[in-house]
Amino acid sequence: MHRLLTVGSGALIALAGCAQDHAITGLAGERAAGISASAAAANDAAGGGGGGGGGAVYALMNQASGNIVAIYARSADGSLTAAGGAATGGAGAGAGLGSQGALALSDDGRWLFAVNAGSNDVSAFRVTAGGLSLTGRIGSGGIRPISLTVHGDLVYVLNAGGDGNISGFRIGANGSLDAIPGSTRALSGAAVGPAQVAFSPDARWIVVTEKATSRLDVYAVGSDGLASAATTTVSAAGTPFGFAFGHRDELFVSEAAGSASSYIIDGSGSLVTESGAVLTHQGAPCWAVVTKNGKFGYTANAQGGSISAFAIDNDGAIRLVDQDGRTAVVGAGNIDLALSGNSRYLYQLTGNRSISGFRIEADGHLTAVGNVGGLPPSTVGLVAR
Repeated sequence: MHRLLTVGSGALIALAGCAQDHAITGLAGERAAGISASAAAANDAAGGGGGGGGGAVYALMNQASGNIVAIYARSADGSLTAAGGAATGGAGAGAGLGSQGALALSDDGRWLFAVNAGSNDVSAFRVTAGGLSLTGRIGSGGIRPISLTVHGDLVYVLNAGGDGNISGFRIGANGSLDAIPGSTRALSGAAVGPAQVAFSPDARWIVVTEKATSRLDVYAVGSDGLASAATTTVSAAGTPFGFAFGHRDELFVSEAAGSASSYIIDGSGSLVTESGAVLTHQGAPCWAVVTKNGKFGYTANAQGGSISAFAIDNDGAIRLVDQDGRTAVVGAGNIDLALSGNSRYLYQLTGNRSISGFRIEADGHLTAVGNVGGLPPSTVGLVAR
């Protein structure tokens, strides 16, 4: 059995808070971040900026004038230092994507993948001690890619433009991507407002959240890597957005207005409700992560200007760590969340496009470890190793 946890409710105003669509022009934002397009290209040619052996955090600058992955070296205490950037070779959207998962790391940490929503393609990078080295670009299989997911040698991309779809790829020996013929699958309908795509831990399932319809799509994945048609279920609460699977295959999903429900994915891919709602008491909890040990889930609350922590019990039930849902207060407009590979540190992309770091304590509480700023307003996507 596969359990699914979902957090949320679905007011339109909360969804607007999740969208965070900030326009940007020219290279002003790149220069503000200290990474011009030419410098990023030079870094890419040389193997990218210094990611360091101890860990790194990556953010997608998402600029229409030329997309760049910003790189931050992570020290042993969790603090970050800017370490250049790597050009994707594609174009960003120049504004927020309303999604989670615009960047993804392979399971072994060797490859990083980025969406280019402005040029309808995906870039692949080799992760090295020196940073990132571009290994190739490929069409996303649709229009406006906004999220992607990796498991083994499989990558699936979520395209939000047109009618929307998911499309599959295989990772080659050098890290480049090859399209899987016949892998493109439809969402539940047109104009559904998809937000994220992700594999279950065992890769038996792919899940997609749909904001506009408040539906969850579940696709079975065959041994050939092909996804089935979607089995679609109405969410117990409105506007499902970001999500992450837990240690026991629970799926923790942030939804726009802050309640929580739990489900099981049955053998047919349908969702069966397991528990009732838990309020976050915070506005627009849109992005979500779960620690590697499955004990805690966190939501970034765009309107609440906060992070909410949830304790996850062995049976999949969840409860707030703090009764008011304010485990950390970070300011309005927070954008995304990412965990370090060992789940010791949590990073948040904030509304002013800085990155705040936190150490996760044994009881789920958060201790600040520093902040780095200067990213352009178009920045979306955050991933860490």
